[in-house]
Amino acid sequence: MIIPRTMAAADIPTAVDVWLAAGKQEYTYLPLFQQLTPERAAEVFTKQIFEPCETWVAELDGQCCAFVALEGELLDRLYVHPDHQGRGIGKQLLRFCLSLRPQGLRLFTHQQNLRARQFYESFGFRAVRFGVSPPPESAPDVEYVYGEPRAEGRDSDSV
Repeated sequence: MIIPRTMAAADIPTAVDVWLAAGKQEYTYLPLFQQLTPERAAEVFTKQIFEPCETWVAELDGQCCAFVALEGELLDRLYVHPDHQGRGIGKQLLRFCLSLRPQGLRLFTHQQNLRARQFYESFGFRAVRFGVSPPPESAPDVEYVYGEPRAEGRDSDSV
């Protein structure tokens, strides 16, 4: 069992490694993500994830293997390093988020990200809107909700 802890600035490099490894594996349909350099990823991560969100890391053997970011009732990111996927870490992090936001959560994922969609649907998230993510990504996405989160505007998911 993992116990999430609050992410510190010192965790950013390993969290970026998790984000890049998982994203490059999953987002083969997003050229912009595939071209993301570690340096640019660290900059984007800091400005768009770490600074505006509440972030937590999950560790195995003292190493960051996953992270999650919440911005209000928006589940902004949940990533598990590919080497650690399939071990229930994502499920534990999602349960952790649901315990923090018992009124409900909402999230966006890509329509093509079938693994993520199945994962969230297995928890009872329901698709409420299909659209397109903001520029520069501009990819087909889907909004999911769990419970009764307040309706809010969409936050940028760009890289």
